[in-house]
Amino acid sequence: MNPRKKRRLAFAIALLLAGAGGAALTIYALSDNVLYFYSPSDVMAKHVGPGVSFRIGGLVADHSVKHGTGTAISFVVTDGKHEVPVRFDGVLPALFREGQGVVASGALNGNGVFDATQVLAKHDEKYMPPEVVDALKRSGRWQEGGAGT
Repeated sequence: MNPRKKRRLAFAIALLLAGAGGAALTIYALSDNVLYFYSPSDVMAKHVGPGVSFRIGGLVADHSVKHGTGTAISFVVTDGKHEVPVRFDGVLPALFREGQGVVASGALNGNGVFDATQVLAKHDEKYMPPEVVDALKRSGRWQEGGAGT
C-alpha cells in the first residue's frame, strides 16, 4: 500500500471515529430529554428542579379538581405511587375530568407545584397515550381490560 492510500485510509478511519464520538455525545446529552413526559414518580426520583420545563403525565386524581377565580384551576396528577399538584390558568380540554389521563406542559415552581402552560386530555373514551399506559404499568396502577385497551 502506497503512502497516499495509507493517508486516505487513516483519514477515513479518523472521520468515522469522530462521527461515532459525536453521535455518542449527542445521545448522551439528550438521554434525559427524549422522554415524552415524566410520571409523578419520575419527577420525585429525578429530583426535577424549579424552573425546568418538562411534561408531566398520569391520571387526574379523584376529588382533586378545584376551580379558582376566572379560568384558574388546580388539580393533582398521580401515577398511583406519587402525586404532583398542578396549577393551570386557561381553558381545559372538553374531555378533561377526574380519573382520566392527562399530559401537561410547564415547570415546577419553588413550592413543588407544577405551573402548567398547556393541558392535554385523552381524545376519546378508550384512548390513552402509550407513555401514560407505560407509566401506569410501572407503578402497578394499570388494569388490563380497562380504559386504554
